Formats: sequence, structure tokens, C-alpha cells
Amino acid sequence: MKGEVSTLGEIIKSKRLKIGLLQSDVAVKLGIDAPLLSKIEKGLRRLKREQIPKIASILNTDKEELLTIWLADQIYDVVKGEEFASEAIRVTEEKILYKCKAKTKYHHG
Repeated sequence: MKGEVSTLGEIIKSKRLKIGLLQSDVAVKLGIDAPLLSKIEKGLRRLKREQIPKIASILNTDKEELLTIWLADQIYDVVKGEEFASEAIRVTEEKILYKCKAKTKYHHG
């Protein structure tokens, strides 16, 4: 990804506006109130993981893309402001890749 990286809230707002839905339309379908959706779009509140597939369906967008961005936002919230954040992310990526390889080997070996 190059340039500015959008938060999940910014992406939700952009996609909502692109298809012409009001915050109140999306909020009702999601089972929340419009002020909460407004806070989510502004990055002041977060959606719960279990809400991601529903909002992906409402916005007719890719669930995996939204889940990835949701998780990235969660990780960023944990490491922002940390001096060694980039290195910690790199090490975490190595751990994830190692665990995936080990899991695959265990299940297939």
C-alpha cells in the first residue's frame, strides 16, 4: 500500500457514500444507532469483529478486505507510539508465518 492508509471507519464512510446510503440506513441494518456509526466512521469507536461480515454485506464489499483492515486497526492501536513498533510487527509477522508453516506441516505430515 502506498500513500495514506485509510482506517476502517474511513473506508466504511467512503463506501457508504459511494452507494448513496445515509448513516441512519446503515446503522439500522447493522443494529446500532446513527451516532455510534458516526463515531465509528470518525475512528472514535470500533466495530466488533462479528459486525464486519454484516457491514460488508450492507455495503456490498469484500468481507476479507474489511476484516484485514479491522485487524490492522486493532494492531495499530496496540503499537502506536511505541519506539520499536515496526520491529515488533516484523517479528510478529515472522511468528505468524512460522506458526502457519508448523500447523500445515503438523496437519499434512
